[in-house]
Amino acid sequence: MASPESSIYAAVDLGSNSFHMIVARDTGKEIQLIDRIRDMVRLAGGLDDNNKLSDDAMTVAFQTLERFGQRINEIPSENVRAVGTNTLRKAKNGPAFLARARQALGHPIEIISGIEEARLIYMGVAHTVYNKKDRRLVIDIGGGSTEIIIGKGFETLLAESLYIGSVSVSKRYFDSGEISAKKMRNAKLACHQELETIEAIYREKGWDAAIGTSGTILTINDVLHESGWSENGITRASLERLIDAMVDAGHLNKLKFSTLPDNRKPVFPGGVAVLSAAFEALDIKSMTVSDGALREGLLYDLIGRVHDRDIRDKTVTSLITRYAVDVDHATRIEKTAKTCFAQVQADWKLDRKHDLKMVEWAIRLHEIGLTIAHSHYQKHGAYLLNNSDMPGFSRQTQAELAILVGNHRRKFVLAEIQSLPEENIPGILRLCVILRLAILLHRSRSVDALPDFRLRTEDTRIELTFPENWLNDHPLTGADLETEAGYLSAIGFRLIIR
Repeated sequence: MASPESSIYAAVDLGSNSFHMIVARDTGKEIQLIDRIRDMVRLAGGLDDNNKLSDDAMTVAFQTLERFGQRINEIPSENVRAVGTNTLRKAKNGPAFLARARQALGHPIEIISGIEEARLIYMGVAHTVYNKKDRRLVIDIGGGSTEIIIGKGFETLLAESLYIGSVSVSKRYFDSGEISAKKMRNAKLACHQELETIEAIYREKGWDAAIGTSGTILTINDVLHESGWSENGITRASLERLIDAMVDAGHLNKLKFSTLPDNRKPVFPGGVAVLSAAFEALDIKSMTVSDGALREGLLYDLIGRVHDRDIRDKTVTSLITRYAVDVDHATRIEKTAKTCFAQVQADWKLDRKHDLKMVEWAIRLHEIGLTIAHSHYQKHGAYLLNNSDMPGFSRQTQAELAILVGNHRRKFVLAEIQSLPEENIPGILRLCVILRLAILLHRSRSVDALPDFRLRTEDTRIELTFPENWLNDHPLTGADLETEAGYLSAIGFRLIIR
């Protein structure tokens, strides 16, 4: 019988301005929110000119994550997903931060791309304000980036992540606290420069309704409503009145809106500048707001994975189509890889849900580099995977998948493997072995079935046994395996062929 905790899920969003966590129960019919925690960490404010996080900023972050971790310490690890966004994408000491952050939270933390962040934000809004008919423009102003998406139903049609946010713009133009017409004009001009690259294509695509989400826009909406400048949502005229009032006040300390918390005041002018510039660049008439955002999207995406609705499978299928993969050949390899996996899983302590999935994806994509050139096609495939937008994949998972594809044949690229966190390296090497052996056994691309073979492992010792005389009848395969034994010895594995 499943434990009560098995139906509880948690999503953690390490944003550039605030850290958020939501906890929910999956009843089988609906998702019930049971807890929500938010802490304004302002991580982006801790980035110095060299994009290194300060010790003070990291300390505040770790304290928040420890509190989050206490709340979710009884939830199964597979039911928790934590992601970092723009600031952690930029931070040069991000890996060191993540190692300590993982200890504080008690769960791994993934870094997601701006485009993946945009997709998850739209999913959060779509589940909160569902409308399958209308095309919606969704804007989320974070601390370090702004995500702008057009979507319909649960599908994103356009998605962009721009390097403008409430913290970064406020730090650059309003750091002293002074709010002048000149400073606001310069801030908006900088935002327009970022928006310039997307405004034409977004206007051409068009939308039926605009929705804003997350703290900055929700706070702007509250201030406008409090002031009586807008009765329903946000309009361009109401934003102009807000800017005039802020300039008249002249300083952050003189802003007297009761719905503007003191801890948000330092980043408020930058957020207003970003939103006003977006209204002008995209010619937005009015905007409603939604409570759904990245963490809600993250939660629904996580629950979808548990119920075999993994967007990553769709992404891999899309890449297979784009690069004209030989699906029949990949299917034969995949069958052999599953046989290998089943025989070594216990000794190598592999996780069927995660590790086998990685091997399957790598097999389906291992030949995509052939579209560039046959010579070193494994390197071309790894490059494509490292540099493609892959919905559903975190940066870490995408990098590991690229390593598997890049090392599925010939010499291992040890520098790439050693760039991974130390604790991940043994597992990746073992997955590489399974992948390489399965691919090698189908090198002839024959449709003939392989014989029953036995694969045994004991740590780094691998014993591969075929039926009597089979290798004598297949000398090329025997020669390939002998060569492979040499490649594996370079990474500390001993392959014995019988």
